[in-house]
Amino acid sequence: MKFLSAKDVITVHEDVIDSNELQGMAANKSIEAVIARIHNRMAYGLIADVYELAACYACYIAVGHAFHDANKRTAFASMDICLALNGIELSFDTEEAGNIIIKAAQRIIDERELASWLRNLSRNRE
Repeated sequence: MKFLSAKDVITVHEDVIDSNELQGMAANKSIEAVIARIHNRMAYGLIADVYELAACYACYIAVGHAFHDANKRTAFASMDICLALNGIELSFDTEEAGNIIIKAAQRIIDERELASWLRNLSRNRE
């Protein structure tokens, strides 16, 4: 599986944030720590497939709030890029996708539930 680095996620964030929004990293937060958590889960065999990997990026970035602004957009874009890097491109209903990332950020759903949603989208496209 192909992974995103902390630098990759910072680049994604720079692409999704608008110039009129609060720029930069949040104090006492670390995108490196967020990404390390994902890589550690992978190293310990706690991520079974690319859908779980992408969902971990989305959930951990959204909850981690490493940036001043645009955390949920960065989370969604990172999830989508992770899937694309691993050969999976899905069409998302914008409103549904937005709602699911909000639920992930609020911890209403976790990465396993998000991964299930992604798998279902993949099956529906086949």
